[in-house]
Amino acid sequence: MKTLRLIAALSGLALLIPVAGMAQSPDDIKDMSPQERQEFLQSLSQEERQALAEKRRAQWEAMTSEERDAARKEMRERREENRAAMREHWDSLSEEERAALREKRREQQEKRRELWNNMSEEERAAAREHMRERRDMARDKGHKKRRPPQKRTTD
Repeated sequence: MKTLRLIAALSGLALLIPVAGMAQSPDDIKDMSPQERQEFLQSLSQEERQALAEKRRAQWEAMTSEERDAARKEMRERREENRAAMREHWDSLSEEERAALREKRREQQEKRRELWNNMSEEERAAAREHMRERRDMARDKGHKKRRPPQKRTTD
């Protein structure tokens, strides 16, 4: 009986371990460096990432328009800081390190291209639809502001 209770307790704890990873609040994630954030998000399962996205979306929708404007301003500032840090990091690299990073990026692109080439037409269609939905969702939320088309004048 004691063994059964021990097994039940350990099983219960084992079930709680994935939830502990989700205990990170969006504020904690926001304070992480881009590398830490990337590692954290990659460590989550697909379900945990979806749950986190839903939680963030619900928080966003619960904000007033003033809070959203303040959050957008903060995101722009953080984006500029991150870009400046990335530029500074890139400038600090030697030519060999830059070449290694370029090679790594090229390999990643080749890997994605190979994955795409090995997909069936149905998988490609599903991937295209998924990309289209993500693009449209971003546009609907105002993430990408589109400019009206410029009229060309010929001289």
